[in-house]
Amino acid sequence: MTGATWFGLARIGEALPADVRVVVVRGEGSSFSSGIDLRMFEPGGVTGQGSFFEAAERAERDDEAFVRWIGEAQAGFMWLRRPEIVSIAAVQGYAIGAGFQLALACDLRVLADDARFCMKEPALGLVPDLTGTKPLVDIVGLPRALEICLTARMVGADEARELGLAEVVVPGDKLDATVADLTAALLAVDHGAATATKRLLQGAPGRTLQEQAQAEAREQSARITTMFGKR
Repeated sequence: MTGATWFGLARIGEALPADVRVVVVRGEGSSFSSGIDLRMFEPGGVTGQGSFFEAAERAERDDEAFVRWIGEAQAGFMWLRRPEIVSIAAVQGYAIGAGFQLALACDLRVLADDARFCMKEPALGLVPDLTGTKPLVDIVGLPRALEICLTARMVGADEARELGLAEVVVPGDKLDATVADLTAALLAVDHGAATATKRLLQGAPGRTLQEQAQAEAREQSARITTMFGKR
């Protein structure tokens, strides 16, 4: 992955048609994503995209502008959480660094049995900065997230399922069919109900029980009005 990948993902999100309900993110070839292009760590960098040496010069000149640049890259991962869609990561082989964070950006993760997650950034002297730290902590808890990040070890498919990082693990030759079945099941649910339910679930961690109950009531009122109202 390079900046072109991250900004390309952002453009996909910006151009996504309004009638799209399920987005499946997958990698081409034997791996989901092997992570950042290591040529970025060399002075010559990646042709047309520069290197971290050039990035350091930009940050030294204008730190806030560089932080905004990272924010624009993060936009390529943020849109996958929109309430009106459900995003699925179909992961085979390696999902390293930014690839792991891309899988974490998705609502659901379906793994082939050869899948391997790794948060490589700290081992390279960097931090995970593509929105992956919050979902990782939310799913596995702070101690385990810290261990996974700071050891930069591989997390295999079975362990990922045990930790809650995967909804299902299947043989590699069953990955496409499993994702297709899941997509069909998601599409069978009313779009408005699915959007409202995802919005409720996303907001639940930041609300008290009473606040969540009120949010449920508001969403249900809107659903009843939409389905049965005369207007």
